[in-house]
Amino acid sequence: MLPPGSTIGILGGGQLGRMLAAAAARLGYRTHVYAPDRESVAAEVAAMHTRAAWDDEQRLAAFAAACDVVTFEFENVPVDTVRFLSGHVAVRPGAKSLEVAQDRLAEKAFVAGLGGRTAPFAAVPDRAALDAALAAIGTPAILKTVRMGYDGKGQARIASPDPADADAAWQAIGARAAILEGFVAFAHEFSVILVRGLDGETRVWDSPLNVHEAGILRASTLPPPPIVLDQQAEARALLAQVADALDYVGVLAGEFFATDAGPLFNEMAPRVHNSGHWTIEGAVASQFENHVRAVAGLPLGSTAVPRLPVTMHNLIGTDIDRVPDLLADGAAHVHHYGKTEVRPGRKLGHVTWVGPGAGPGVESEAAPR
Repeated sequence: MLPPGSTIGILGGGQLGRMLAAAAARLGYRTHVYAPDRESVAAEVAAMHTRAAWDDEQRLAAFAAACDVVTFEFENVPVDTVRFLSGHVAVRPGAKSLEVAQDRLAEKAFVAGLGGRTAPFAAVPDRAALDAALAAIGTPAILKTVRMGYDGKGQARIASPDPADADAAWQAIGARAAILEGFVAFAHEFSVILVRGLDGETRVWDSPLNVHEAGILRASTLPPPPIVLDQQAEARALLAQVADALDYVGVLAGEFFATDAGPLFNEMAPRVHNSGHWTIEGAVASQFENHVRAVAGLPLGSTAVPRLPVTMHNLIGTDIDRVPDLLADGAAHVHHYGKTEVRPGRKLGHVTWVGPGAGPGVESEAAPR
């Protein structure tokens, strides 16, 4: 158990790190952000900041020496960086969670091996393999890069068996190693967000309904529709199996589709998650607080939701211009991430409403995916 005044290292300098640093400060901890980026909104609220490359072992060793434990705020930190740091300081969660989450094929195989339900999938190491995968899975389908890519990036849909469609999709993802996934009919998208402590204790927040636009999360709302409520227990059990198998410590998120056959696993994120931002005001202990508690070896906080409904909307691109009007809404909890560049598709903040009559509604349409 880390005593107050200890330093928690955070790999990555984005808004998730910013909110982790704020949660750590509330519990009496200092934070040290390590990231190569010129802009680091997390560093603005941290006690210390190291700007250096992920493979700079001298700077990494100095960072490790200044920290009592290290965590990460996004899943594309190089695994080799985490392995190197693990030789100098405790890193929670560990490298294994990154190995699985960074490779979509490994992730799907890992979850399927635990008995999880996934969309049909096939490896596509090259253009020729795409034809074989399409013959096996059929169309429509979605082609995704095996590594990197988030918020709809690194993906292309293939609508028909026409080879021209396959050619276009292959070029759209940069002609890189990929995975082909068959479309599935689903009613809604939802997530399971759990926290697993150093002692193996696991707690889970209520599952929100998630609505995406152009591959980017637009809104998360509670309570979800009945079909999600009916399927969240099975989805929770699967994600808990994943966490146990990885000996995971911290917050872990899993994205699911609610289907007629039950919950279908889409992907996981070994970190705090956008669809859990509502927990800051909507739950007794937020995902950020509980992640800090877990990596510091503290008792976990309650994940109970005292009041419903809860609505969280992302502020994407020019949505950030709405902040003055949102601040005039006495029921709105506004979070501005402090980013300087406004561009389409960039998450610049979020706003949450809690309680009856608070906040706008949100529509979710069933669709194949």
